[in-house]
Amino acid sequence: FQILINKTYALPADYEPADLTIPSIPFSFEEDLPKKRMRKDAARALEALFAQAEREGLQLAGVSAYRSYHRQQVIFEQNVKVKGETEANKVSARPGESEHQTGLAIDVSSPSVGYRLCEEFGDTKEGKWLKENAHQYGFIIRYPKSKEKITEYQYEPWHLRYVGQKTALEITKKGATLEEYYYS
Repeated sequence: FQILINKTYALPADYEPADLTIPSIPFSFEEDLPKKRMRKDAARALEALFAQAEREGLQLAGVSAYRSYHRQQVIFEQNVKVKGETEANKVSARPGESEHQTGLAIDVSSPSVGYRLCEEFGDTKEGKWLKENAHQYGFIIRYPKSKEKITEYQYEPWHLRYVGQKTALEITKKGATLEEYYYS
């Protein structure tokens, strides 16, 4: 889980984790698509996180986990067509530079924002709960507010990255990004 993927450190086109599995959580869609899959340890931790959220009366749903290099290429190219390359590069990873390809990242949302991936999610009770509790399950909010210059991506309160409990606790205590954790 100790891997840094960003605009500097990319994965090869043929990288696909061997232990992808579908976590037993609600998703925002029914189809059996690759984006339901995560690496086994991350999936188990996510199940525990979702179970606790549900016990506390919160509704979370998985929106997008694993993405292949080629799927990310399609997404990035679509964003370039709609937003232009400069803007697309702030909101979407180029192929090989997406954490989703590691199987350790998942985008989550809630019915309160129509399962959209939007900044408003961070202001929902689910978004606030994730910010306060995700680290207890080994996850961090990968692209936090006010850290855009470091992560090179917009604030994404929906994007969880599994790093393991110990690392997640250290990053959260420091108020750091994954880049700051690795570079310090």
